[in-house]
Amino acid sequence: MSRRKVSHQSHHEARPRLWGRHAVAAALDNPERKVLRAWATREAAAFMQFPKDVPLTLADAPDLGRLVPHDAPHQGVVVDVAPLEDVWLDELISNPAEPALLLVLDQVTDPHNVGAILRSAAAFGAIGIVTQDRHSPPESGALAKAASGALERVSWARVVNLARSLEEIGAAGFWRIGLAGDAEMELREALGPKRIALVLGAEGPGLRPNTREHCDALARLPITGAVESLNVSNAAAVALYAATVS
Repeated sequence: MSRRKVSHQSHHEARPRLWGRHAVAAALDNPERKVLRAWATREAAAFMQFPKDVPLTLADAPDLGRLVPHDAPHQGVVVDVAPLEDVWLDELISNPAEPALLLVLDQVTDPHNVGAILRSAAAFGAIGIVTQDRHSPPESGALAKAASGALERVSWARVVNLARSLEEIGAAGFWRIGLAGDAEMELREALGPKRIALVLGAEGPGLRPNTREHCDALARLPITGAVESLNVSNAAAVALYAATVS
């Protein structure tokens, strides 16, 4: 995973706080993540095996509960970390010869949804996700918990202009499929090329008009009339599976 620093960190929390054993273990295993401080129960500390250079405070579970949002499932471990360095879009899409699967999120701002999408991206071997810098959530404990370790494993490129980035993605050989409930074509009909960018919009508004115009095809998932639509993270998982087996 290649990451580089950029001149601003506006999308990052100054010091993200992560919790839960999967999220913290993945952060500790990521050589590009700096763990700044840790709090843990004795049991969790033995399980996590924190490096000696990480300041560790042993605490009871109720005390840890005061370090995280109300009712957050900390599982006995909380850490403060430095933000990950940014990923450049051109690095993410730079190999034109290889098959690849990419996710592009158009103003999906809920951290639980983005975390779940990262988890699905890891499960189905996507090379990464792309979001607009101003309209995506920062790294956070809630996002990392929903991602179940995938925040540390899946490249995440944040861009300034999503439409311009979709042009770059198309120029790199990706077939850009926008998921839209009103599309005439089903997703399986739109699949085929070996480099696919699945473009998903926020729940409710869906894809913005300018984003739709920068897709090569619009497609819908073949869901029944029993429900109006799927949660965006569920839609991403279904679309990733369909693209993987096509």
